[in-house]
Amino acid sequence: MNKSPSVVEFELSSLSSNGSAPTGRGLVQPLAGDEDLPTFSMPATDTSDPEIGAGSRIMRRILSMYIGQSGRVWKHLSPSVRDWSVTRAWGRHLDRLVRLSADRKQYFATFFLRNRAEMEMLRRLVDRKPQGARFDMTVLACSKGAEVYSMLWAIRTARPDLQLNVHAIDISQEIVDFAHRGVYSLSGSDAMASENEEAAKQKGDVSWNTSRDQNASMFERVSAQEIQAMFETNGNQATIKPWLRQGITWMCGDAGDPALLAAIGPQDVVVANRFLCHMEPPDAQSCLRNIGRLVKTGGYLFVTGIDLDVRTKVALEESWSPITDLAREIHEGDTSILAGWPLEYWGLEPFDDRRPDSQIRYASVFRVSEASDSTELTGSGRSGR
Repeated sequence: MNKSPSVVEFELSSLSSNGSAPTGRGLVQPLAGDEDLPTFSMPATDTSDPEIGAGSRIMRRILSMYIGQSGRVWKHLSPSVRDWSVTRAWGRHLDRLVRLSADRKQYFATFFLRNRAEMEMLRRLVDRKPQGARFDMTVLACSKGAEVYSMLWAIRTARPDLQLNVHAIDISQEIVDFAHRGVYSLSGSDAMASENEEAAKQKGDVSWNTSRDQNASMFERVSAQEIQAMFETNGNQATIKPWLRQGITWMCGDAGDPALLAAIGPQDVVVANRFLCHMEPPDAQSCLRNIGRLVKTGGYLFVTGIDLDVRTKVALEESWSPITDLAREIHEGDTSILAGWPLEYWGLEPFDDRRPDSQIRYASVFRVSEASDSTELTGSGRSGR
């Protein structure tokens, strides 16, 4: 029998203004719920019966036309109309259809300082560590390294005394090697600048790898002062400063591999952001359960960029405790995935505190422990900060 997780809320200072996401909401019309809208199941496509196969193709084409026409209507709705209950329910209906019919694939697109609220939460967690303590953290699907270095910057600027032991892991050895080098092109406009992809790979072309899969510059969320603090620049290239490269072990590995725990050991924090949405739901559930085993008892799991139904189901079954502090700010902290909902399978459903399950559904950070106590995290673990 599943246990209901306890809710953990920090009693700490609020997020600074430059990291906060807007929280205003438009007009709310409680008119309809999900049950008022139709649902569909996709027909099987792997069949030897030509008549069934033809019917499947016709059904998929009809569904594609319906989603396309609905998308045109959605894009013309005002923000206040999109916030009506009936419109939210229609959005969730479209989202389900999009996820059901999408061809999912992994991408390497990323950004430096991608979600400032997320980094603020990480700072609050490490601030609980005693002076000079060891801090074990793993970043899964580390991609080009932007989020690894961003998090290291957040931690080291707040707690330079900590002994950091960070594992940065991705399933692609090629992208791990690029991230390890820590050299990037500052020309975000020359996305896919190299005409010959294979030649660019062999040369290790910095410009091509920096802009790979990007529809915007990796540096678009970073100020000039922050670039100066994090990088050594030389012409058109930016290299991560040595003090941010210390303590990182770069690895090629699979987040769903049960042997990963033996390779890296239990972690204080595991970050599993923005890659599970690219898996089919059953695979994402299995992978997320394996990821949860990497976290020490009482440790924390960051997990965004995932089907919310998948995350909610696993969190409930595993009795993870949702962290409610900064939950909305973290959920709304990455505008690139918010903008995709409900017409892209990787899009993120808007925060809706009218839902009875909102505390766990929209939490992006969880405490993993056998017995959770909401009073454990109040106050500061150390004095003098």
